[in-house]
Amino acid sequence: MVFQLSKTISFPNPRLGEEDGLLAIGGDLSVDRLLLAYSNGIFPWYAFRDEIIQWWCPMQRFVIFPEKIHVSHSMRTLIRKNKYQVSINKAFTEVIRNCGKLREDQDGAWLGPKIIEAYTRLYEQGFAASVEVWEGEKLVGGLYGVALGKCFFGESMFSLVPSGSKMALIFLAQKLLEVGGLMIDCQFETAHLKSMGGEYISYDEYMSILKESK
Repeated sequence: MVFQLSKTISFPNPRLGEEDGLLAIGGDLSVDRLLLAYSNGIFPWYAFRDEIIQWWCPMQRFVIFPEKIHVSHSMRTLIRKNKYQVSINKAFTEVIRNCGKLREDQDGAWLGPKIIEAYTRLYEQGFAASVEVWEGEKLVGGLYGVALGKCFFGESMFSLVPSGSKMALIFLAQKLLEVGGLMIDCQFETAHLKSMGGEYISYDEYMSILKESK
């Protein structure tokens, strides 16, 4: 069943959603609603430009455990060359706007002005973060997402050079390990994320990890 959200900041039981994970439509992208959503494994997804907000909560979750991140031989070699530098929260706005530019011509969620504004508000309040990959002073890759407790909910990534987004994801996993991070939520499976250690877990296990991370 797909539910229509009202102005009240609440969500239906995720187990009542559609088989593909679609749970509800409508509502808004306020900070409070987004935090409630992510705390229950729910995330917004615009499939098309200017479409009404869709809220998803798949019962099989595609995640990467930081300690299981796969770093290929070629990536290890690239990292050792020190060709790129990586930072955290140095250019959140630039990262999300670059992700939005790529989504205009590629498959994935539509990152329109409302999404950019909403996640920027989350960032300003300390609930979102970005990872940036630099070649000198030029931003060549990165990712952004929501950070709650010891979990990171990846939203989008971009790369203007080969392996730029992989570099960002590996750096994120390493930093999470340093602070006891438990999980990176990838939302949907892609070949790119699967090659880096993505795997499916049940919603029950997913929620157990979220509760542990608080």
